[in-house]
Amino acid sequence: MDTGIKTQVEKTFLSLPREERETIISHGTALRLSNLRKRHFLAESKVRHFEEKYKVTLAQLDADGLPDDADYEMHEDYIMWHHWAEVADKVKKSITSLQEIAQQGLYIGELSYAGH
Repeated sequence: MDTGIKTQVEKTFLSLPREERETIISHGTALRLSNLRKRHFLAESKVRHFEEKYKVTLAQLDADGLPDDADYEMHEDYIMWHHWAEVADKVKKSITSLQEIAQQGLYIGELSYAGH
């Protein structure tokens, strides 16, 4: 977003009454957490699927390497397995951050909002 537009949006947001800003952020946080939890569930499900299919964890497979007789499907799965593991980790970190905001509230003293 253009810096001038961003500044105007921030000014407009900050011109709202404090309670309104808190409500907007609270609802936005709740919606975002819901979406992230769904994505995390999907990513974890994909990781579990590969663990069950190959009867090994990704960490163990990384340590041991792919078997010499690994076929094309296993190579493809290995790539997707890493993808979903990275998605799960990234989303989990986002969830943790947003949960802190939701639990502590965004406002501390007279700070405007999380972006500042």
